[in-house]
Amino acid sequence: MAQIKPSISFEFFPPKTLAASFQVWESLHCLAPLSPDFVSITYGADGSTRDRTQEMVETINCNYAFDVAPHLTCANMSREDTLNIAKRCWDIGARQIVALRGDPPKRNSKFIPHPEGFNNSVELIKALVSNGFSNIRVGAYPELHPDASSMDANIDWLKGKFDAGATSAITQFFFESKTFLRFRDKCVKAGITAPIIPGILPIENWEKNKVFIARCGAHIPNNLEAKFVAANAGKPADDLSVLVATQMCTNLVNEGIEQFHFYTLNRPTLTHKVCQNLGITSNIKQKQEA
Repeated sequence: MAQIKPSISFEFFPPKTLAASFQVWESLHCLAPLSPDFVSITYGADGSTRDRTQEMVETINCNYAFDVAPHLTCANMSREDTLNIAKRCWDIGARQIVALRGDPPKRNSKFIPHPEGFNNSVELIKALVSNGFSNIRVGAYPELHPDASSMDANIDWLKGKFDAGATSAITQFFFESKTFLRFRDKCVKAGITAPIIPGILPIENWEKNKVFIARCGAHIPNNLEAKFVAANAGKPADDLSVLVATQMCTNLVNEGIEQFHFYTLNRPTLTHKVCQNLGITSNIKQKQEA
């Protein structure tokens, strides 16, 4: 168990069905007592969930004491429409934004800016700063981003985001603590001093999850795949997932990391167990009716 109790945050995605809606609110009910610093709400690759994202932000903000950070992307929208969404998020209580370029729609292999839109995340960050946002989180890639020519270019682009006004970064998930530590050291060497929060994905279903893990470009260690194949499905695989994530977080805490962002996939059980293993206990914070 980690000796230092880290701070935490969680990512959720907007539900598409009634059943999925029950799932996400059950997840919030389960994880909210752990008192996260904030929760982030994702946004479809082409902006397809923007309305549901805002609905979730408003509902969470009305019922819980922690901050909500909606994702905002450049995809498939003009600059005016993008900033109108940012203003709407502000009006419903969001005081921070996760500013992202956004992934290309499934039908495209590369990002194509809207003719009247932002060309990249740096332009979006500058516009958000100009419109009053002072807490802007961005994405970071401890492994090579699909569009980057090298890790040096990868880190230079991250530094550009901070120079534009970003205040912290959340990394893509990874599965070896050394992956993050090497990335952190390179960022420090490049002059990046802002917080970089490691993103942690407790694997809920190996065969299902490894498809999008590969799509995201995260390296899957051979020994990790062998362990999950051996564990097969069910409780043994769940126990392995909790163990892997706990050990990785503990290693990072021992290296001075004090904050983690968990990709929950709207399924709270494994994340909750990992947090408990890190010494994070329930401390209910929920807004009371006046």
